[in-house]
Amino acid sequence: MNILFVAPYAPNPVRVRPYEFVRTLLRRGHAVTLAALWTSDAERADMARLAALGATVISESMPTWRSLRNSAITLPSRTPLQTMYSWNPALMAQIQTRLRAGKIDAVHVEHLRGSRYAVSVRAFFGANPTHRCPIVWDSVDSISYLFEQAVQSSRSLKARLLTWIELERTRRHEARLVGLFERTLVTSALDKAAFVGLLDRYAGEHLHSWAARIEVIGNGVDLEHFAFRNPRDRVADRIIFSGKMSYHANVTAALHLVNDIMPRVWAQRPTVQVWLVGKDPVAEVRKLAESAPMLPGSTERRVVVTGAVASMPEYIQSATLAVAPLLYGAGIQNKALEALACGTPVVATAQATGALRVRTGEELLIADGPEAFADAILKLLSDVELRARLGEAGRRYVEAYHSWDAAAQQLETAYNAPLEA
Repeated sequence: MNILFVAPYAPNPVRVRPYEFVRTLLRRGHAVTLAALWTSDAERADMARLAALGATVISESMPTWRSLRNSAITLPSRTPLQTMYSWNPALMAQIQTRLRAGKIDAVHVEHLRGSRYAVSVRAFFGANPTHRCPIVWDSVDSISYLFEQAVQSSRSLKARLLTWIELERTRRHEARLVGLFERTLVTSALDKAAFVGLLDRYAGEHLHSWAARIEVIGNGVDLEHFAFRNPRDRVADRIIFSGKMSYHANVTAALHLVNDIMPRVWAQRPTVQVWLVGKDPVAEVRKLAESAPMLPGSTERRVVVTGAVASMPEYIQSATLAVAPLLYGAGIQNKALEALACGTPVVATAQATGALRVRTGEELLIADGPEAFADAILKLLSDVELRARLGEAGRRYVEAYHSWDAAAQQLETAYNAPLEA
């Protein structure tokens, strides 16, 4: 198939879903044209790597001032700011040129931030019906579902304010978008249920026909990159929490981990060290390391904040255990999947595992509340055989349920969806 893949940002190993979709589709023999925005030389290099694998890349620069101007212009309207944040008419002009140039079998558009491009492609097809093909909008998560939780649980005042501004307009917009395209994709059944709830609220008589267009395609894991390492062969007393450390849900989780959970752990095991691993740590996260006490008899602090790292698997593979103490979120948490793939035992909240088919005590431990979460950490730290059993079972789970090839096979079916009237 000839696939036009539109992303409002450069796909890379951090933005893993579009990155792996493009890589896997190329590996499966499809022709992929990637249309994406870049904000730095590093992001241009990310797209060059996909070009080296065989993708045709069309791109435009997206400076921060343009995104902020888009947001300011949109603020007085009822349109979500996110739908305009990454809008670049020059990229859309390139997309239209590609659509006119030759047959495209399907258009895949990533995220709510990319949805304006999907709407514009639909308008192009209205004016040029001979070029028409299925449009697949990969929402990834229900952003309004995420915002509903953030308004209640985020510990960032800025995040609560922005989500309060965006929530109602995002609800209406997400419901409308489902009716515009042949398929809407989400990563979990929870997100599909959130979308169906929006349709029930806003779509009226279209509820059942539009709900049938929503499809769950979960995330996979690169099993070679996130390779298994024997859970018995790890650094002692090291806990890792990974993810982009400017994302509000991760910031809240990091604060919860260090301030609410770890004092209970340190009271019994003062030698435990927490590593917060991921790019762009905000000031609140950096302060957790700066203000942390020293480990007993050491010049190292109890909390380490790394920033961006060259190889996330190396950090996960060396840790005694991984944690996902999320208080809110949407979709599949890749941080949990990647740790399971590496054989690193995991302690996670129910919120972090709601999209997975895992069982507490079998593939990982699930605990909610600071005391229960601390108890689960202490249990794993003191029981090497339990760590080994969970680590091996976690790897088997990812191998069975989270292959990118299986996800791409579902994508291929979505790309062949019948055209809607």
